Amino acid sequence: MTRRQLARHAGWFGAAVVLSVSGGEVISHIAHDRDSAAAAASAADANALRFVQISDSHIGFAGPANTDVTGSFDRAIYQINTLGFRPHFVMHTGDLTHLSTPAQFDQVKQMMSGMRTERVFTVPGEHDSVDDQGRAYRQTFGAGTLGDGWYSFDTHGVHFIALVNTLSLEKLGHLGQDQIDFVRKDVAGLSSDTPIVLFSHIPLFAMYPQWGWSTDDALQVLSLLRRFASVTALNGHVHQLFTRVEGNVTFHSATTTAYPLPKPGKAPAPTPQVLPAGQLRGALGIRTVKYRQGDTSLAITDQRLA
Repeated sequence: MTRRQLARHAGWFGAAVVLSVSGGEVISHIAHDRDSAAAAASAADANALRFVQISDSHIGFAGPANTDVTGSFDRAIYQINTLGFRPHFVMHTGDLTHLSTPAQFDQVKQMMSGMRTERVFTVPGEHDSVDDQGRAYRQTFGAGTLGDGWYSFDTHGVHFIALVNTLSLEKLGHLGQDQIDFVRKDVAGLSSDTPIVLFSHIPLFAMYPQWGWSTDDALQVLSLLRRFASVTALNGHVHQLFTRVEGNVTFHSATTTAYPLPKPGKAPAPTPQVLPAGQLRGALGIRTVKYRQGDTSLAITDQRLA
């Protein structure tokens, strides 16, 4: 990575990232403002796959870090609806709610129904399974899923796998043998040149295990994907942008629509951060992803809510 690239990645905290797949490799760039995002959208291939990732809306949160998480999520939905194109789907990578109450699940589901997209997908965060092992989450969002809520689907030549790593928490995220077996069978018949995109709440790489920002058995799943030329893993949970490449896998952590968390090791614990007045929206955002069939990479763009 060049010094310029490093500086650019360091500036991703609180930005919105747009993803596209080109030649089987994920490409990412920052959308600095709505004009650049609109220009990128207008230049996009009309036949390309484009989807949006949102994360960590924490509907029901009450605290000084964000006194109006509903308003922030509304702003994120407005951005999705004014991207200049209709996403093929929106994926919410967990912590839809803060305390997993029926009212909070109903609220976030109703809000997401206002997004102009063909389909909405979700994976649960640990805040979506408070005291009930995710039963309320699955009652609201689990139709058609397997096990504790995992599933896969195909579109535009890309194979997507949605994983659940938040239900057997001790310190780190955990997938479990049933889910690992599911992935093994799920990818068995795929060609090795099929782009693979993984969704999970907790990172599938060791971003910062001291804070639980890792998944203890992720390597067992990633080893099943070594033969694929392009694997992209998108996660939430950490409330900030971060990118890492390990072998054939590119990991992208997403920002939040609720409140920022400190960077790894910069605080005693990952607690909600109160920013100076007027700076909160600059730390929140959405992510758009583009893939054109025949390419080998995803193009990723993160957009701030500011």
